[in-house]
Amino acid sequence: MPLHHPKHRHHHDEDVLPYHRSDDEAKPRRPYAPSSFPSSPASAASPHRLLLLFAVVCLLLAVVSLSFAVSVSRRPAPLQPPPVASIAFRCGRVEDSVRSFLASSRNYSAGDREKVLAVVGVHTELGSADLRAALRATWFPPNPEGIVSLEHRFGLSFRFVIGRTKDKEKMADLQKEVDLYHDFLFIDAEEGMKPPQKMLAYFKAAYEMFDAEFYVKADDTIYLRPDRLAALLAKDRPHVRSYVGCMKKGPVVSDPNMKWYESSCGLLGNEYFTHASGALYALSSEVVGTLATAKNDSLRMFDHEDVTIGSWMLAMNVNHEDNRAMCDSTCTPTSIAVWDSKPCSGSCNPIEKIKGLHNTTLCSKSPTLPPDVEEEE
Repeated sequence: MPLHHPKHRHHHDEDVLPYHRSDDEAKPRRPYAPSSFPSSPASAASPHRLLLLFAVVCLLLAVVSLSFAVSVSRRPAPLQPPPVASIAFRCGRVEDSVRSFLASSRNYSAGDREKVLAVVGVHTELGSADLRAALRATWFPPNPEGIVSLEHRFGLSFRFVIGRTKDKEKMADLQKEVDLYHDFLFIDAEEGMKPPQKMLAYFKAAYEMFDAEFYVKADDTIYLRPDRLAALLAKDRPHVRSYVGCMKKGPVVSDPNMKWYESSCGLLGNEYFTHASGALYALSSEVVGTLATAKNDSLRMFDHEDVTIGSWMLAMNVNHEDNRAMCDSTCTPTSIAVWDSKPCSGSCNPIEKIKGLHNTTLCSKSPTLPPDVEEEE
């Protein structure tokens, strides 16, 4: 490769020719060399040696790079870190905030479906923060650690069940409460939708998150004894499909001006079939598993939750188990739940009543089972 000549020349160099011409134009031309430094074979060959050395170095670098690339490609892929635990507790719009919080705050692990005796969903609404506070101050576990402790003691896992709303301000207020207590189960439902639809969404969500023997629905206006509820659900039953609650009947209201009007009254006749009160009831795992796989529009929806659930139970051939201790109006030694079965006249205050019941020894501090029953066992 010829060397590049300087681009600029001085006056005194104009008489020096860059090449020595000979008579034979076919002879190779020699590069210009100043007269003070006569060219020699060694100095002429040095550029070629540098080029050769540069080529060898480039070749060595290429070989080293190729060897490194091959070795990296043959290495086993690095183990991927396990997925964030909270992902296992969220599916679409369904989210269990309790386990999401526990998984992110400490070394807590659980399967995709946590195995418990029963999951108890306390249904609540966006504007019921004061009621939820009253329950946390009485029988509902006050924090995630309390929920886990109750699971270990009785096999019951408690959650406040709620949907979502497009009202950003209400959702922001709810999120503050979620971040403070971490005790909600969000379901795939909009707040304000019909109760039967919300109930179906709850059973689908609960079945997806929990491997339970029973799935319990409770209102946020009742006073509950978790220990006695666990004792009831833990009993051996000959039926795999069970429907446990305070069973009732009543006339079908066909007058649209009355409170409990049923728009599908023509399908029901004059009297409702036997069904459990909506304040507290339990469905066994096989029953909820069937509901969880049903399409939403494949099930008949009546106007009221308790009637709708009761109609599904008739179609599924379940065993109706009536238990009056689930609907006591006052505390007794065997009460499982205490609540007002009669419509409130407007003077009742569920918050004050729940707190008052909790301050009663018979309600909150009496044994799980009466002494005579414990002696017999």
